[in-house]
Amino acid sequence: MKRNIYIGIVAVLLIGFALAQNAGDGIAAVFKQEEPLPTETGPRAGLLAPGFSLTAMDGKTYNVGGAKDKAIFVNFWASWCEPCKQEAPELNSLAAKYKDKLDVYGVNVTSYDKLKDAKAFVDEYKLTFPILLDEDGATYAKYNGVAFPTNVLIDANGVIQEVILGILPEEELERKIKAVIKK
Repeated sequence: MKRNIYIGIVAVLLIGFALAQNAGDGIAAVFKQEEPLPTETGPRAGLLAPGFSLTAMDGKTYNVGGAKDKAIFVNFWASWCEPCKQEAPELNSLAAKYKDKLDVYGVNVTSYDKLKDAKAFVDEYKLTFPILLDEDGATYAKYNGVAFPTNVLIDANGVIQEVILGILPEEELERKIKAVIKK
């Protein structure tokens, strides 16, 4: 009987200690577990983003895949794509606004475009974020690209949160970006 009382007292003390450690989170925090990261890689929401490394127009190499300091927004586009032209100013604005929490990479799928046209597009829309060149289309294929633009929102853990085919109103796109950078 005495032994059971001691066990009960120890249990109460342990729970009290755990609650004190998580004072701001309440009782639920004691039992809360982190959601495990996915182990499968693939081009859809909930999976790890397929990794890639591409050279950009600025001569630097950029890498996507795995955990990063910031969330990533990947925009696959071509210079002849009318919706790409419509969203270019919005992407420039969002890239500047969220630069501390989000890396925006424009990926010109050069296998479906011409480099000189892509450079003219970047100049015309005064794009300030890195423009990567997918010269053979292999990266676009990794993401099962079927339309331009294709936008991929990847959280800081390297998990795809959303794949967006086509364009969205700027307010809706910004709402989706805010949701990803809060994760």
